[in-house]
Amino acid sequence: MKRVTRLTAAGGLICGALMVTQAAMATEPTTSPPATRSAVLAASGTGNGLVTELGSERTAGTWIAEDGEPVVAVTDEKAAAEVEKAGARPKMVEFSGDDLRSATEALRSAPRVSGTSWAVDPASNEVVVRADSTVSKKDWSSLTDLAEEIGGSVRMERTEGAYTMRLNGAQPIFGTGGRCSIGFNVTDGENDFMLTAGHCGPAGSVWFSDNQGRQEIGRTTESNFPGGDFSLVQYLQDAPSNKTNVVSVGDGRGVRITSVGEAAVGQRVFRSGSTSGFRNGEVTGLDATVNYPEGTVSGLIETTVCAEPGDSGGPLFSEGVALGVTSGGNGDCEEGGTTFFQPLSEALDDLGVQLTGLPQSAARPTAAADGSSDDDSQGAAAPGTAEPGSLESIGAASDLLDRLADPRNVGPGLLVVAGSMVALAATRFIRTEQDRQAYRRQYSQTWS
Repeated sequence: MKRVTRLTAAGGLICGALMVTQAAMATEPTTSPPATRSAVLAASGTGNGLVTELGSERTAGTWIAEDGEPVVAVTDEKAAAEVEKAGARPKMVEFSGDDLRSATEALRSAPRVSGTSWAVDPASNEVVVRADSTVSKKDWSSLTDLAEEIGGSVRMERTEGAYTMRLNGAQPIFGTGGRCSIGFNVTDGENDFMLTAGHCGPAGSVWFSDNQGRQEIGRTTESNFPGGDFSLVQYLQDAPSNKTNVVSVGDGRGVRITSVGEAAVGQRVFRSGSTSGFRNGEVTGLDATVNYPEGTVSGLIETTVCAEPGDSGGPLFSEGVALGVTSGGNGDCEEGGTTFFQPLSEALDDLGVQLTGLPQSAARPTAAADGSSDDDSQGAAAPGTAEPGSLESIGAASDLLDRLADPRNVGPGLLVVAGSMVALAATRFIRTEQDRQAYRRQYSQTWS
């Protein structure tokens, strides 16, 4: 009994000390790791800077080559020389950025055809128009005639499947309209929100953490759909999980987000969703437009990443840099397909929020976060070698640490320490008294 008491008291002393230490650490201001210095995004920053500097009459976009070098499409020799001087690779093309923009405007002004999409592909110097299996022969013929009127800057393609919104953190949330995924935690400085897809539900939608509708976690306060595809869901109660900048990728793991950036054509990207889990692919186009049956969304990121119903709103990222949230697409994760993402920077600006857990300089796209760099290593890494970011364990262990780190546990921790010390002192006193009695008994027997 004495030994059990001693061991229990020692365990209590250790536990109480941990509670006090963790709680004391929680009172210190948290810091985030520095913004990711991505070679891929640095190359993208170089290319985008040149496109802005030279103008859309002399350039037609930029992308990242397989060797990691930035490539800029140019329309004249002088522009090519300036691109080379800046350390990027020029490629002479027929159509300028103005030409490609004019083509997209013509497509947008035509009668809307559900099941179609288009995106600018700077590498091929074309606007690629795709029509899914739901588009009739008559509508396809009309689109083809329109493309011929626009000219050689438009390429027509048929695609399998149907464009759908992936409704049905990448943790799941459940509403009356179906299931979606949490994208990123954001804040306006006073309240905590989750950012997800706009088509998941209009303002006022109620969300639950279980599909039985028992645990309400938040309500949609702002929604943008169609046009854009993003919304804010305000958490109903404060919780440590509301303030994390780690996105779930399954199996009790997560990726820590360190900054916000812009996607680049040719870049390897990663997505997480509550249905199909953790997936990766490549950015194939920017400023994409998709005509869903429910409405048209423009300004999207086009990728080869697969997605399935329930993945809507899930996060898109690469190398710890947050890029967007899942909108919709076609195909599935067995056969593959195309998935479109709402750019994150546009959503943050429109909603007036920033990512949770990041300093101001990293929570919004800046020169450091969007990939621009002052060094000469823009092409140091190929886009295909990009990794998702820093992986770490999340889940039950994380929740336990959050509870231990609560400053309110300082008092209980001190009580546990004090009680354990009293118990240890008591066992020591009992042992000393027992030794004294034993000595007296032995002494009496010896001199009896």
